[in-house]
Amino acid sequence: MSATATEPGTERATAHGYRPGRTLPLRVEAVRQLKRRRTLVMGGVMGLLPFVLLLAFTIAGSPESRSGRVTLMDTATASGGNFAATCLFVSAGFLLVIPVALFCGDTVASEASWSSLRYLLAAPVPRARLLWSKLAVALGLSAAAMVLLPLIALAVGTVAYGWGPLQIPTGGALPAGTAAQRLVIVVAYIFVSQLVTAALAFWLSTKTDAPLGAVGGAVGLTIVGNVLDAVTALGSWRDFLPAHWQFAWADAIQPRMEWGGMIQGSAISVTYALVLFALAFRGFAKKDVVS
Repeated sequence: MSATATEPGTERATAHGYRPGRTLPLRVEAVRQLKRRRTLVMGGVMGLLPFVLLLAFTIAGSPESRSGRVTLMDTATASGGNFAATCLFVSAGFLLVIPVALFCGDTVASEASWSSLRYLLAAPVPRARLLWSKLAVALGLSAAAMVLLPLIALAVGTVAYGWGPLQIPTGGALPAGTAAQRLVIVVAYIFVSQLVTAALAFWLSTKTDAPLGAVGGAVGLTIVGNVLDAVTALGSWRDFLPAHWQFAWADAIQPRMEWGGMIQGSAISVTYALVLFALAFRGFAKKDVVS
């Protein structure tokens, strides 16, 4: 009897030695994505923003409040921590949406547009395994982009304005060490709040073979959410919009940190994200990738 023979009625459904969990390792997918030009360009954009903002302050001088109300932008040059917080403030609403939508929306659709998706599945890579690998790498790159921006901003701001306490616009200050810890919480919350965009882009990526369509659709719908949140006539209905909680992280840079807004925002974001991720996996399981 050969080594591959089995009992009657228990024939192997797969080839001998085949292990679905070993197909498309995360390391391989991560290296593939890191080498792509769009990854390098997006990393450059994230790293360049703090220098652009520093140049703007150098040319125009320290920001001053014109309305009598002090904002985070008005304290940008007070310390390295303030500068990093300001960079997050000016980028959280839109700029940080782009890398999330790009990494998550391009990942599957680009394979389909290159006609390489069918060959990956014929390798054979199980469909669920392929999606999990691509989603994990896409979320990892998105998180890296969000960490890269404040890290460089903190370094640039510290060199330019010194390492000191974070001046709070409403009054008071946070010690430098405490401010650094709070910024970690801020970045973590921003990442969680962007899970909606990530899930939307990923779902669209499994529905189309046009990467720009998936990326643009996610960015466009995120903008629509921001517009709807500005419609005060919607009243309490805005509480169900992820965009309504996108700046709840401001509660983390107060003398006494408040968790209420961030908890509600995280719950809304994670709920929408789980639904969209489930739709992506369910739809892709039955998708015809040959046509």
